[in-house]
Formats: sequence, C-alpha cells, structure tokens
Amino acid sequence: MIEVLKEFINTLSLPWWYLSLLSVLFVIALWKRDYTTKLRIALPILLLPVVFFCVSVLDPNFRLVVTKPDNVPIVALLFLVIFFTWFPIRKAVENDRRRQQGQPTFEDSETKQKVLVWPDLVYSELICLVLCTVILIVWSIVLPAPIEEPANPTRAPNPSKAPWYFLGLQEMLVYFDPWIAGVLLPGLIIVGLMAIPYLDTNPRGNGYYTFAERKWEVSLFLFGFAVLWVSLIILGTFLRGPNWNFFGPYEFWDVHKVEPLVNVNLSEFLFVWSGIGLPGFWLLRELPGILLLLGYFVVLPPLLARTLLRRFYLQMGFARYNVFLFLLLWMLLLPIKMYLRWLINFKYIVAIPEYFFNV
Repeated sequence: MIEVLKEFINTLSLPWWYLSLLSVLFVIALWKRDYTTKLRIALPILLLPVVFFCVSVLDPNFRLVVTKPDNVPIVALLFLVIFFTWFPIRKAVENDRRRQQGQPTFEDSETKQKVLVWPDLVYSELICLVLCTVILIVWSIVLPAPIEEPANPTRAPNPSKAPWYFLGLQEMLVYFDPWIAGVLLPGLIIVGLMAIPYLDTNPRGNGYYTFAERKWEVSLFLFGFAVLWVSLIILGTFLRGPNWNFFGPYEFWDVHKVEPLVNVNLSEFLFVWSGIGLPGFWLLRELPGILLLLGYFVVLPPLLARTLLRRFYLQMGFARYNVFLFLLLWMLLLPIKMYLRWLINFKYIVAIPEYFFNV
C-alpha cells in the first residue's frame, strides 16, 4: 500500500501534473479565500506539508535529496513562502470584511498604539539577532559546508546545477534559447517590477492589506511568483536529477536513466510532418512561426483591449496598457512553452540558427 502511494505521488510530481494541480489549488485558494484563510481551515492545510515532509523523510531517496546541504535552506524557504503567502491574504480578507462593515483596518488601529524605538524595537531586534546567530552556529556545526573538489574539466557533476537562486533561470534554458532565458526574461522581470508603480496607479490598497480592491494586481503577482518562479526552483532543485531527467520525490536518481528528448520546432511540425519538407530559405521556413509571434504580441493586445480587457484599457490608457500586456504575454509564454515542451517535445516557435535567433 505504501509503495502504491509513493508511486501515485511520483506520478503527481510529473511536471505537467504538478504545475496543473498547483495552478488549480492556487485559483481555488484565492476564489474561496474567505474559507481557506480561516485559521481552523488553514492550519490543517499549513500542517499538511510539514506532516508530508516528516513522513517522507523516512524514505531513503527522498531523504538523500532534501538533506543535501545545498537543499536544506531551500526546504526551509518553501515553508516560509507558504506561510508568508497565507498570512497577508488572511490580513487582506479581514481588512476587506472590516471595511465593508465600516470598521477601521488593522493598520489604522495599530497607528494609535505607538511604541518607542528604545527600548521596545531595539530589544526585539536584539532578540532576533541572538536567535539568528544561534541558528547559524548550530547549522554550521550540524551541516558541513558543501565544498567539493577543485574544478576538474574531465569530471563534471551529474546533474550540474546552479545555486538555488539561479535554478529558475537554469530551468528556463530547457524551454527558451539562452539569450532569452538568461538575458531577456530576467531583464523583463526586473523592468516589470520597476514598472509596477507606474503601471498600477490604483490608489486603493496603499498602506493596508486588501484583496477585494486589488484582485487582479495581487492575483497576477502571486501567480508569477508563487506558482511560476517558485515552481521553477522546485523543479530544478528536487525533481531534476542526473542527465537533467525528471525524477519523483521517492524515485532513485539513476545515472543510467536515459530518456530520449527530441527537439521539434514549429516549422518541422508544419512542413516535415505534413510531408512537404523544410524549405531551404529560412524566411519561408519560419514564416508560420513569425506570423504566430506577431499575432501573439501585436494582434492580441488590441483584440483584448476591445473585448476581455476593455476595462483595463480604459483605466490605463494606450501606453500603459500596451506595456502591461507586453510584460503579461511574456509571462504567460513561459507556462505555454513549458507544457508544449513536456507534452510534445516542442522546442522553438521560430528557429533561425543561421542568425542565432530562436524563440
């Protein structure tokens, strides 16, 4: 029975099932936030990952991955992400309820309870400093530093992984060309975060937690961070094993496991599989992909401005709306490419190796 349950969890850990299930749970959690944020309902949900971890660590394959010194802080960060995602949503739901009843928000109530920097704040900071120092000392004694042998070009680690904060970028290399995954997308993330105050001029929600007054803003940010970015780190850390193959949490990392991965581009889907054959001229060969990208980035924004996103267009104006849609479409292109890669080995929409341009 235990082996059947492990196999079931390994199946759910396949990337297409994992990301789909996480997205569904994310939508349900925000949709039913009045219930999912209640302590009596949220506490069992928050304790479930802890129980899962404590029981699963008894499995030797699971324990070998999560107790690796490099991965221990990532495990801790995951629990912190879960808690610090639930906590502000709970505050936001309570504030929304208070504002509906004409009561002051938490923040308005707390401003009346002023405390002195000395000694109240300084004492709290001192206690936190002592606790963090003790934790780091115990951590350094219990877990040895993961120092490996000097770099050897004849012996590379398998798998060879970047530090955890770069694992999201390393995972994106599977779905995008290096110049997109390593330069363009990180640049768009940074520019997009910098542009938020200029794109989102909604004055509501400033200085207090709220969800009802900023539904789209909070939902899009949480989807991009908690669902997409954290998922890339989880995939790269715990589910990517030797030869960069996917392994379940209870599956042994067999270095001899080889899964053939075929790179199929859009032009090959259209020309080769239809029996026509690839044209020799790159423009004719990649014309369908170029038209598809133009439709996605050029035609879709004004189409959405007239239909589904008309309210956003009227509120934001032409310039801010198009910048917002450009960033949003790039964010949505990531899960689209991920599913296409996982399910049908789809690699590039446009592949022009003659000019080192692949999307």
